[in-house]
Amino acid sequence: MENIAWMAWTLPTAIFFVMLALTLGVMTWLGIAYPEAERVGILRIPTTRGDRLFISLVTAAVIHLLWIAFVGTDPLLTLPIGEGVEISSLWLATLISLVSAVAIFRTV
Repeated sequence: MENIAWMAWTLPTAIFFVMLALTLGVMTWLGIAYPEAERVGILRIPTTRGDRLFISLVTAAVIHLLWIAFVGTDPLLTLPIGEGVEISSLWLATLISLVSAVAIFRTV
């Protein structure tokens, strides 16, 4: 475990990596079960599911970085659980990222 001690392994970090692994697993399964042909969307370049996933992940990273730079990570509210669980404003950036990913998969 000392090899990865430099990483801040928190619950949100673990959730992120588990969701990323699940996404890659589902995309692999979809590629095997339902092979696809490239399609041309609003970018006017042929893209596959993997291309659209990559574009949406990069877009999500940019959205989160811009959110941190311009809005910050101040808590929106505190849930009355234990000593209080703070809900960060980054969840709004995550929601925006999910909406943009849906738009990318439908139009690009």
